Amino acid sequence: MFLGVIILEIPSNMVLHKIGARRWISGQVFIFGLVACLQVFLRNKAGFLVTRSILGLAEAGYIPGAMYTLSTWYDTNQLTKRIAIFFFGMFGGTAISPLLGAALLKLEGKGGLFGWQWIFLVEGLFAIVMSIILFYGLPEKREDYPISKDQESGSLDLPSPDRHRPHISPRLIWETLTNVQKWPHFIATACVFSTWSPLTTYTPSIIMELGFRSIEANALAAIGSLLTLPVIFCFAWMSDVREKRGLVVLIAISVYLVALVLLGVLQTHVDKWGKFGLWTTVNAFAVGYHPIHNAWIQINCKSAEERSISVAMFVMSATAGLMAGTQIFRGDESSSLYPRGLIIMIALVLSGLLLVVLQTIVFRVHNRRIGNAVSGKLGSTYDL
Repeated sequence: MFLGVIILEIPSNMVLHKIGARRWISGQVFIFGLVACLQVFLRNKAGFLVTRSILGLAEAGYIPGAMYTLSTWYDTNQLTKRIAIFFFGMFGGTAISPLLGAALLKLEGKGGLFGWQWIFLVEGLFAIVMSIILFYGLPEKREDYPISKDQESGSLDLPSPDRHRPHISPRLIWETLTNVQKWPHFIATACVFSTWSPLTTYTPSIIMELGFRSIEANALAAIGSLLTLPVIFCFAWMSDVREKRGLVVLIAISVYLVALVLLGVLQTHVDKWGKFGLWTTVNAFAVGYHPIHNAWIQINCKSAEERSISVAMFVMSATAGLMAGTQIFRGDESSSLYPRGLIIMIALVLSGLLLVVLQTIVFRVHNRRIGNAVSGKLGSTYDL
């Protein structure tokens, strides 16, 4: 499923520019929901794997398309908070999905369906309903027009009605992909976001290892995920107020790194509630940087087309990180609460932190060169 998401990220955003956000985003959600519903007919592993691959292809362009669309509605002082609210869906869904799944499994036998069939059916129907709401309710406001950053004030220019629809050419895609100045962004995203994958997958089982029952473990695991929501909003608000997105990304990743180090050092010295508190803290701060990092990339693009490709690359990097992150925690150390896995996570987060520092230096050097240029028009200055 992750592989399908990666393959179609950039092509999906190219289609979005052709037919508009309302039709494309709602269409993607509808196809996803329809395929999800059809999973009730699964009978074997091969069918399951094929269906999950199709779901990944259907989901591919939703996140980059939605985030790009948001960037056409809000200026730099508003964008980060809106992206943070957008991510409430992903991170909030992570919190409630185990509880919702447990409830739906209790429908076992109702209507002649197994519990797992009810999960797929309800998931799919909900997506179909949301696609209809998106089709009739999502405004086509401004997404046809690129917005550019004023070089002196850092604000976003309002697009004029006569601007042409953005066109993404193969040459522009290649130039954006090979722009090494922004590679630290994407590599850092893959490194740090990969550590969220084992947390979402294994936190309930980790809490069960502490001596809690299955239902209790799922409920307790939801606490850390729910705390993520105010954490990402606070960092996003700080970013918009201070207009220092790179600095806030550094702070958010540093806080997460400290939480991981404390977990690795202290978990063998505290009781089960202490361990639960440490794991909950790590979950709460695991993705606080993510929406700000995305906004930081967007406001440092010179055109709507570059921004669209860069957002897709950001999501591709994050998804690749999630794929790799599923292998961080291994079964041979589950009973000892993954000490080796925590060391790997700390190393990855530290690497991401250093890459963000490098990205900030790259932007500063570029801005200094622009400032020293006689004409001052060699290129757009970067927002730090």
